[in-house]
Amino acid sequence: MRLIQRIRRAIAAAAQSAKIPTRDDIEARYKWDLKSIYDSDEAWEVDFARISEWTPELTTFKGRLGESAEVLLECLQSGDRIRETLGRLSVYAHLKRDEDTRVSTYLAMSDRIARAATSVGESMSYFAPELLALDAGRLDTFIAGCKDLEIYRHSLNDILRTRAHTLSAREEEIVSMTAEMARGPQTIFSMLDNADLKFPTITDESGNSAELTKGRYYRFMESPDRRVRKDAFEAFYGTYSNYKNTWAAALHSNLKRSVFYTRVRNYDSTLHSALDGYNIPLTVFENLVSTVIANLKPLHHYSALRKRVLDLDDLQPYDMSTPLISKAQKNYTYQEAVTLVKAGLKPMGDEYCAVLDRAFEDGWIDVHESEGKRSGAYSSGTYGTKPYILLNYNNTLDSVFTLAHELGHSLHSYHATRAQPLVNSDYAIFVAEVASTASEALLMTHLLNETDDRNTRLYLINHWLDQIRGTFFTQVMFAKFEWEIHKRAEAGQPLTQEHLGEMFGELYLQFHGSPMAAHPLNIYGWCRIPHFYLNYYVYQYATGYAAASSLSQGILTHGDTALKPYLEFLSSGSSAYPIELLQRAGVDMTQPEPITATISLFKRLLTEFEELLKPAAS
Repeated sequence: MRLIQRIRRAIAAAAQSAKIPTRDDIEARYKWDLKSIYDSDEAWEVDFARISEWTPELTTFKGRLGESAEVLLECLQSGDRIRETLGRLSVYAHLKRDEDTRVSTYLAMSDRIARAATSVGESMSYFAPELLALDAGRLDTFIAGCKDLEIYRHSLNDILRTRAHTLSAREEEIVSMTAEMARGPQTIFSMLDNADLKFPTITDESGNSAELTKGRYYRFMESPDRRVRKDAFEAFYGTYSNYKNTWAAALHSNLKRSVFYTRVRNYDSTLHSALDGYNIPLTVFENLVSTVIANLKPLHHYSALRKRVLDLDDLQPYDMSTPLISKAQKNYTYQEAVTLVKAGLKPMGDEYCAVLDRAFEDGWIDVHESEGKRSGAYSSGTYGTKPYILLNYNNTLDSVFTLAHELGHSLHSYHATRAQPLVNSDYAIFVAEVASTASEALLMTHLLNETDDRNTRLYLINHWLDQIRGTFFTQVMFAKFEWEIHKRAEAGQPLTQEHLGEMFGELYLQFHGSPMAAHPLNIYGWCRIPHFYLNYYVYQYATGYAAASSLSQGILTHGDTALKPYLEFLSSGSSAYPIELLQRAGVDMTQPEPITATISLFKRLLTEFEELLKPAAS
């Protein structure tokens, strides 16, 4: 009888583990603390009411910016007060929304704050045209005579830099009025992807039924059981394919939005428009894509290695994430992940690590998956708040690295917001992935340095190879796809789900080489990528990875000599253009060396991996 009871308890436990917990099921220590932003929704409403009170004040400076330095400063400070409050309102609303995307309350609050931000943008639409109308040298005279204006020098000069793409005051007002409407495609994608999309149940390795979610999908893709991987892959992409025409309509609408703003602002292309925001030379993007495509042989070699080690007749997309060395595969509790990340980031110094401790103790992190919670992981915050982290931790090595990655983002935000005034505190997207990827590189180096065990080293190198494939090669593949669909949209060519699927499928095979089979569902990979709604975002994962590899290696090799300029980079925010900030830190992304160095690293790891395999084959 006791044996039967134990069996029943085991079955019940397995069923419970397959069920997604509610938010109430999760301990408070594993949830972020949003009360430090607003103690209640009612407190949020009080601040929200202030926005409508303050916004009319912005229009009182219209036509007066050239009067004096004091008037210009007052206008800028009024704008800062509103932007800081908007930031808090927005972060609170979207973090609460992402706790459970099924709750409409916080979606409505997010919509309201988006409309308020649009109204503020309309009220300030005169600013850039009026600043550009000032006599040459007047702005410099203002700054020279008013020390409080100095912190705005870079942002004001950036407006002058974009003179050719700035419209008249009335035209800027009209363009700003389109902001809420322009968010439509991304909002539609997000709601379908996070709230409405439901995946079927599959059977796991133990024969138990398990509801498929986006968080669990990646765990299934690491399964040593190919049947589980295949079932999860086909259930996952099959679900996306059911809405292929809706995804295509949303993405095409977003491309039209991009083309509209490109033409309105007199840019030569959507690529030029996207990169000019941070003064990134077009050659940075073009050289990245062309250099990687010209050097795909190592990735093809890796595909062939996977096929051989897994002993497959045909390599499928669902075979690309399962560890090649399953003997060393293990689960990591969240507390084990915390310990590993702390140890891996010790080269960052005592001061950095003291802040890292706060991240785990002060309610920065929302750890576990729960019903309705937004999938994936991110770091989010604003001036004056904690740099919060959303996770859906699933006990894999990949989740350990995701924790390190998001902490890199949050520590970057922490240093920037404390060292810079509001106007310079929000670092450019181009450098956003540098700190996060550097954290991962430091963690990986620590793990490899801590073991001489052959299987463990094989497992870790396998993970590093997959990380480079996913964060570097795959993001360049996405960037190439995004570039091509934008060019088609610019030319007025059709972009149906058939066109998108054909283009995506061909690129996937081009990047992964002849060992890869063409699975009929893999052509829908484009459907699920939220970054395609951010216009030329994904290439920055690849450039960020290349920069981070160089900088982290410098810290490990040269210690404080390299660490000091790197910490200064973290504290610089947007006080200069991102290319310049990276150059100060020690890496030049206008040159091909960081890209080719990353490809060389992949080749070296691949060589070491194959060398370590040899004893097992003999």
